[in-house]
Amino acid sequence: MWCWCVDVDSGEGSAARASAAGFPVIISRTPFRISFFGGGTDYPAWYRQHGGSVVATTIDKYCYLTCRFLPPFFEHRIRVVYSKIENCHEVSEIQHPAVRETLRYLGLERGVEIHHDGDLPARSGMGSSSAFTVGLLHALHGLLGRMPNKRRLAAEAIVIEQERLRETVGSQDQVLAAYGGFNHIHFPVDGEAVVRPVTVGRERLAALNDHLMLCYSGTARTASDVAETYVHDLDRRRRQLRLMAEMVDEALEILSGGGDLTPFGKLLDEAWQAKRSLSPSVSNPDVEAIYAEATAAGAIGGKLIGAGGGGFMLLFVPPERQRALRERLRRLLFVPFRFESSGSQIIFLDAEADYPLEERTWADRRAAGPPAGGG
Repeated sequence: MWCWCVDVDSGEGSAARASAAGFPVIISRTPFRISFFGGGTDYPAWYRQHGGSVVATTIDKYCYLTCRFLPPFFEHRIRVVYSKIENCHEVSEIQHPAVRETLRYLGLERGVEIHHDGDLPARSGMGSSSAFTVGLLHALHGLLGRMPNKRRLAAEAIVIEQERLRETVGSQDQVLAAYGGFNHIHFPVDGEAVVRPVTVGRERLAALNDHLMLCYSGTARTASDVAETYVHDLDRRRRQLRLMAEMVDEALEILSGGGDLTPFGKLLDEAWQAKRSLSPSVSNPDVEAIYAEATAAGAIGGKLIGAGGGGFMLLFVPPERQRALRERLRRLLFVPFRFESSGSQIIFLDAEADYPLEERTWADRRAAGPPAGGG
């Protein structure tokens, strides 16, 4: 049976570590990703029967999570700041699903404040949801005085998203966000994901990076909603998924060679044709129009990033044709990027003097009201 093996400290152990660690403010930085080939084979419903294989990379666009233990002066015990602001007293009151379930999963009992910022918009196909979950886990583990390794971050994020939240998501996003880098990830039928860095020279990867353009379609969508339209009946799409898995090996052969990279672009086009056949929800008329204009302006191939339906489109364009393509698609926003290899990191930690244990519960005592008999 395939599983991720994780262990989580109890709330009592967490409180002890928090006390020993001081009163830190922590910022985590977690990268977004681009998936080239094999997407779809990373869904448990597929790889637990057939295995899965993905070639993907993280890029220098990030999700930032700032976390700290909340001082005991406020009416609320928990404050979460993202596109909304939530002030809550109990974890169960939190509306943000990933924040609520991550706090429950870790058994965090102290009041906390969490701020999110991202370089790219949510629901855009760049693995933003998993980057958020991995980054939040990393920061909260840090608050509790722990240093989780990349394997643990990926495993726990998968548990939260697939088992706690029951979202229809694959497993590559969590692994990539935790590990970082340009990787070939194998998902065996029985066992943990195997992460193999793609071992080609810097010049070769830089040349590939120079041939890629990333543009925003302007349409946000929820990946799990799109995936719902095809993930629960993958056996009917066995031919497409096996073809997409075979493209992984072909892509690795192209990258390991020293010749022209044009075949990589053509392979992207083949992957897009296979992917869009999985479900009518994967593409739409706006996406088709963008892709047609891009190929008319010189793109060799491309694809929507993520499950489909909208978000970001990746295009393979020879450098000498990129100016003309930008002009042709000037209504769209192009995002410059480079490959990155750091994965999720703690980039800031400031340990302040902590409040004594009896003062940490001051907000709870005040919320309970005055003692019986007045006063």
